[in-house]
Amino acid sequence: MIGEARRKTVPDAARSERTGASGRLRVLVITKIFPNALEPLSSPFNRQQFAALGRLCDVEVLASIPWFPGARALRRWSAAGRLTRVPREDTIDGLAVRHPRFLFVPRYGHALSGALYAASLLPSVFSRRGQIDVVLGSWAYPDGAAAVALGALLGVPVVIKLHGSDLNVVAKLAGPRENLRWALPRARRVVAVSRALGDEAVRLGARPERIAVVHNGVDGALFFPRDRAQARRELGLSNQKRLLYVGRLERQKGVLDLLDAFARLAPARPDFALTLVGDGSARGECQTRAAAIGAQVQLTGARPLDEVPLFLAACDLLTLPSWNEGTPNVVLEALACGRKVVATRTGGIPDVIDSPRLGELVPVRDPAQLACALERVADGAYDGAEIAALGARGGWAESAARLLAVLTEAAGSPA
Repeated sequence: MIGEARRKTVPDAARSERTGASGRLRVLVITKIFPNALEPLSSPFNRQQFAALGRLCDVEVLASIPWFPGARALRRWSAAGRLTRVPREDTIDGLAVRHPRFLFVPRYGHALSGALYAASLLPSVFSRRGQIDVVLGSWAYPDGAAAVALGALLGVPVVIKLHGSDLNVVAKLAGPRENLRWALPRARRVVAVSRALGDEAVRLGARPERIAVVHNGVDGALFFPRDRAQARRELGLSNQKRLLYVGRLERQKGVLDLLDAFARLAPARPDFALTLVGDGSARGECQTRAAAIGAQVQLTGARPLDEVPLFLAACDLLTLPSWNEGTPNVVLEALACGRKVVATRTGGIPDVIDSPRLGELVPVRDPAQLACALERVADGAYDGAEIAALGARGGWAESAARLLAVLTEAAGSPA
C-alpha cells in the first residue's frame, strides 16, 4: 500500500557498508529542475528540500543544463542558448552544485532523451564511483530513467522522485512512457509528493511496496499569517477583493481558464482584482486577455520567493486552476499564510484542500464553475489564523528527514 514515508532506517551494520568515513549517507542528486545563476527563481521547492537534506547527510547536486551544437549562436531564440552562460560549478544554498551539459534534440527528441541524458552525464557520474551511496533522480524523465541506468553502472541503488507533470504530462508521450516502464520497476524506491502520483507510478510498473509519499514542506519563517491591509500598502495594491495566482504562466496551469473566468466576473464586480505572479510561455496571451479585461488584472512577472508571502498576505484567496498537479507548494504556502484556496480537483490537491473551511475545488478546464467558486470564496469571511492551523503540513526540515529515511532505507535494502 502506498503511504507516508517510513521513518525506520537500516541497521547500523548495513548502513556503515554504504556510507563514507563520516558515517553520513552520500547522496548524488540528478535533476534538470534546479536554480542556476541565470534562473535563480527556478524550482524553489527542490532547492529548499535539498538544502535541508544537505544538513542531514552529504549531498552533491548535478543540475543539468540542456545543450546542442550551435546553441550559443541561437541564444536570442533558444533557452538552451541562453543557458550556455551558466557556470560549470556553483554553491547554491550551501550545496555543491555542478551543471553538466546534456545533449538533447529540440522539439522531437523525447524518445532519445533518456539515453542522451545518461550518456551526457556519464563522465560526471562515473568520476564519483566509490563516493556515492545512493543516486536520487529528481523528475521522472529523463532524470529518473537516466539515474537508474547510471546507478546500475556504478552498482549503487537509485531513488526516483516524482513531482507531477513529469508523470501527468511527460509520461503520456510514447518515448518517455516506455522508458519509465523500464526504469520505475528498477528503482529501489520511488518518492511521490501525493498519493495520486504514487498510484500513477504503479500503473507504469513501479512496485507498490517501494513507493513512499513525502510531502514538500513550507518555510515557516516566510509563510505565516500577516495583516492584509499592511501587505497591500507595502505592495502598493488597492483595497479591492484580490484574487491571486502564483506560478508558471502556462496553458496547462489553467491561467487562460482563470482569465476567462475572471472576464465573466469583472464587469459586474469592479470591487474584484486579479494578480498573476509568474512568467512562462503563455505570458503574451495572458497580457492580451488581461488588456481586454482592463485595469482589474495585474501581471507582475516572476518575483523572488521572499516577496511571495506579501502577495499571499495581500490577497483574499489564492487560485490554482491547473489541468494536472502533484502537490503544489503554493497551495501549502497559501494555507500557511492563512488564505483560502480555489483550485481544480486534480492530483494531490484534494488531499490538501480536504475541507470547505480551506477552500473550494472545481473541475478542470471549467471557467464557469471556477468563476462561481472564486466569487463565493472571495465574498465569504474567514479567520486567517484558523486556516493556517487547519492547513499546517510541516516544514522543510521534516520533509527532508522523511526523504532521508527513504534514501537510507534504499541504500541498505536488497535490489
